[in-house]
Amino acid sequence: MMNTIYNELNDALQEFKRLGIAEQFDFQKLYLYSIITHSTAIEGSTVTEIENTLMFDEGIVPGGHNVMEQMMNLDLKRAYDYVNGLLDKNIPITVDFLKQLSALVMRNTGSSYTTALGSFDSSAGDLRLVNVSAGRGGKSYLNYQKVPQRLADFCTWLNDERQKTFTDDAEVYALSFEAHYRLVSIHPWGDGNGRTSRLLMNMIQMEKGLLPSILKKENKAKYIEALAVSQDNEDSTMFVDFMMKSMVEFINKSIDEFTA
Repeated sequence: MMNTIYNELNDALQEFKRLGIAEQFDFQKLYLYSIITHSTAIEGSTVTEIENTLMFDEGIVPGGHNVMEQMMNLDLKRAYDYVNGLLDKNIPITVDFLKQLSALVMRNTGSSYTTALGSFDSSAGDLRLVNVSAGRGGKSYLNYQKVPQRLADFCTWLNDERQKTFTDDAEVYALSFEAHYRLVSIHPWGDGNGRTSRLLMNMIQMEKGLLPSILKKENKAKYIEALAVSQDNEDSTMFVDFMMKSMVEFINKSIDEFTA
């Protein structure tokens, strides 16, 4: 099954590149805006792609949305801009770097929390000092006391994987989806775990010169289900497979629209 989807993704990417779809005027910018819009929509934002384009390019704040929605999108835009400036530097992924990414994502929408163990601030990228559940059947994420070491182990694993030789593009995507799964399953922060994990996923793809994958808001339920099943089984296969199929579906749709 996995080899089949690998081949499908590689074939779709080859045709996408042959057609020069990404070379269209403003494609990279508008595609990034779409990634941001859908990533925040998965977390509850109702700001549209057109509204984000006006807000990012013209500074026109969309009406009919609360300030938190607007700031959620602006924060994520700044986080992607920051990552884009690092793509050719091959920087190591460290706990401090991940905390910095989270702080950018949550800059204006994060909160301070006070616990018996002290306070932590999600807008500063602080790791959580409380235990949290997934909101589905009360399943708990990793105990907060284990988060620092697990996050350090994650960084070691990811840096080793990033330095390996990839035989094709699908292998890079598979690594990025696995990293997404592992980071969001550690759930290091009080909020913003999904957005930060998707940002890291896209960073891994873009630093290898690949089209960053987009997770459409219409696929939110399937995304959450695939993540939940993989977490329950402690096996990332279903999640990675879902993400691979979603990427193939998006690329093929883009090809169909371009050649229509």
